[in-house]
Amino acid sequence: MTLLEKLQAHRGGLVRLPTPLFWRGGRGWDSTPERLCLLLDAVPITADVARRADGLGEAFIAAAAEQARIASSAALLLIDGHPRWVRVAAADVELISETR
Repeated sequence: MTLLEKLQAHRGGLVRLPTPLFWRGGRGWDSTPERLCLLLDAVPITADVARRADGLGEAFIAAAAEQARIASSAALLLIDGHPRWVRVAAADVELISETR
């Protein structure tokens, strides 16, 4: 199962972002590691989605030259009460499963 398929199957569930997000537009790195977010949607990366994506996970910053080879998806996450498109790779996101 691909990252995109896993994310799409987990819509409405919680995800943990183990590393801080890097925000475009001069905001830079946020100071919130281990952020929990509600996953609203997930789509493949397209040029349009990439333009709207607000945050880049650390894996993308560290491997910017090899970005095309990293399997990634765009995740619509509820962050601080606002829906934000964030580009994520498998190393950037942990799916939180419900245990009973």
